[in-house]
Amino acid sequence: MTKEFFKQVAKPGFMLIIVAALTLGVSSFIQSYFSVKGIKNGAMLRAEGQLEFDRLRIMDVVNQAEAAVRNSVWIASWCLNVPDSQQVVARRVVEDNPIVVGSTLALVPGYDPEHPLSAPYACREGDKIVIKSLATEEYDYPSQEWFAKAIEAGEGYWSEPYIDEGGGNILMTTYSVPIKDKNGQIAAVLTADLSLDWLAQLANNILVYDNAYSVVLSRQGKMMVGPKNEDKNENEKVQTYTTKVERTGWTLSIVIPDDEIFGGIRRVVGMVTILQLLGIGMLILILRVVAKNQMKYNEINEKKAAIESELHIASAIQKGMLPKNFPTSAQRDDVTLYASLTPAKDVGGDLFDFYIRDEKLFFCIGDVSGKGVPASLFMAVTRSIFRTVSAHESMPDRIMTEMNKTIADMNETSMFVTLFVGVLDLPTGRLRYCNAGHDAPLLVGAGVGLLPCDSNIPVGVKASWKYTLQEATLFPGTTIFLYTDGLTEAEDVSHAQFQMQRINDVAVQALAGQKHEPQQLIDMMTNAVHRFVGNAEQSDDLTMMAVQYTKQQRDVRLLKSIVLNNDIQEVPQLAAFVDEVCEAVGFNPAVTMQMNLALEEAVVNVMNYAYPPGIRGKVTIDASANDVRLKFTIIDSGRPFDPTVQADVDTTLSVKERPIGGLGIHIVRQIMDSINYERIDGQNVLTLRKKL
Repeated sequence: MTKEFFKQVAKPGFMLIIVAALTLGVSSFIQSYFSVKGIKNGAMLRAEGQLEFDRLRIMDVVNQAEAAVRNSVWIASWCLNVPDSQQVVARRVVEDNPIVVGSTLALVPGYDPEHPLSAPYACREGDKIVIKSLATEEYDYPSQEWFAKAIEAGEGYWSEPYIDEGGGNILMTTYSVPIKDKNGQIAAVLTADLSLDWLAQLANNILVYDNAYSVVLSRQGKMMVGPKNEDKNENEKVQTYTTKVERTGWTLSIVIPDDEIFGGIRRVVGMVTILQLLGIGMLILILRVVAKNQMKYNEINEKKAAIESELHIASAIQKGMLPKNFPTSAQRDDVTLYASLTPAKDVGGDLFDFYIRDEKLFFCIGDVSGKGVPASLFMAVTRSIFRTVSAHESMPDRIMTEMNKTIADMNETSMFVTLFVGVLDLPTGRLRYCNAGHDAPLLVGAGVGLLPCDSNIPVGVKASWKYTLQEATLFPGTTIFLYTDGLTEAEDVSHAQFQMQRINDVAVQALAGQKHEPQQLIDMMTNAVHRFVGNAEQSDDLTMMAVQYTKQQRDVRLLKSIVLNNDIQEVPQLAAFVDEVCEAVGFNPAVTMQMNLALEEAVVNVMNYAYPPGIRGKVTIDASANDVRLKFTIIDSGRPFDPTVQADVDTTLSVKERPIGGLGIHIVRQIMDSINYERIDGQNVLTLRKKL
């Protein structure tokens, strides 16, 4: 009975063991398969993350090196015929850019007949920068790749790695740019040398796996960074993940040994196979490992979603900073304006701004170097500084100079912004403007042409730069069209660019069809760009702004004029003058009293402060009117003073708390419909207007 019992028990138990073993084996196989796949995907994600991190760090250095050369192209071109200044250009590139170990401005052989070969070379030796010459028989710089290939390409070129014997005497790579003279002929090559020590330190700082290593190959397959021969195992199976470093032609790879990725799971599978009795425990352990990995992947996805959400919010905030209420012909009879901004990414570095203060339109458009979040932050700072500075300054060159000082002093990232600032005097059409390295605007009116712009450097490059002021007079109906290089450099699928000629053609079509009103012009330009680009991805931020001066000259009649000495004893004459003028235009006594108060505040201010003590001067007050407004023009030859830039008085403060001064102009602002100041031919011209 007992024997039969054991047979009955053993048989199902055996079957249970077999089933359990098969189940455990199948489960182990399935778990092993998916674990290997998950770990492989995880390794790929980590490697790609490391690759992107390293690529961005490499591109940061590459961008700095390229910017160091580009920012010196203009001065290098100027120095082509000034041999003594050529070494200054090379020294400047090295001094201003710590990542650059050496630089040369190498002339094309025979370009300067007096100096057939000229290549002053500035390089770091310890804490000093020394000047050498590469124009030697031993070095033969015209045959060097960095020189020959840059001229052949006609654009920026990254050389193959080399040991610069006779120059920097280190393993380096060189970024070189051909320099053209004023005739468009390539006359020289300007370079920036980078030691490859930084690249080796960066590439070998691998965080994904202990035994992983990086390999960096040049465009010709030469190894720039890699493991030492004694560290290699030719028979070892590895996983290789690769990405390209744009513009340089370099290939960045991360190599991870298979054992580093899959060693752990293989040991687990082996233990599960040998120790079947511990399979359930091992299964639980493996499931726990997978669960932890899944949690990590979920965290990564959640973080990614959070970042995308934050970028959308940042985009909304950035767009919210831009003005949206554009003046239209229904709102104003002197100016209409429209603008649009389309970032290439969620956030961008383009900006525009405008506002009207004291019958002047203040406006600007700019393009920050770079893209993405850093450029958007730089854009926000620039726009804020523009508002702050222009609130108490009316001259564009001084606005630009103050902005440049502020931005350059805090600019630790070597970013910059091309900027155009304009101030349009609405009563007269007089446009004062200052350009800082930005594309010149188009004028669309009697014809189509570029607004002349001086060559000033972008804002943020050099704190001591003095920007120049330019002026033009706009006739009614003239439109100023401003844009960023996202318009001229918009690319189609074959990488052809929109370019200036197409912009000009669209403007001519708009003018011919009487469609150069700001929104119409920008809509036509937008449609033209979309047709040209087609399905190509937008490569840069695109911003456009159009300002049309619409002031119509009305018949103005001079009502009365009076000339007073700068003596407050003559104020009664002013009161009688104002009474007569107000009576002539039909103002009631209450309005006439207000006019007297405003004129007295403005004229007494001139009498007291325009001329130095003891100096006798004149104050001329002209009263004129059209069918819409009464205008008082106050003219003096005293020292320059713009009352419109004075800060508003805080009337909520008590008399003791309130600073002295400023109340008079506050009263004038409250009474008159507009107040406008101009310095014309050495005279202060203050214009006060009141609607009839």
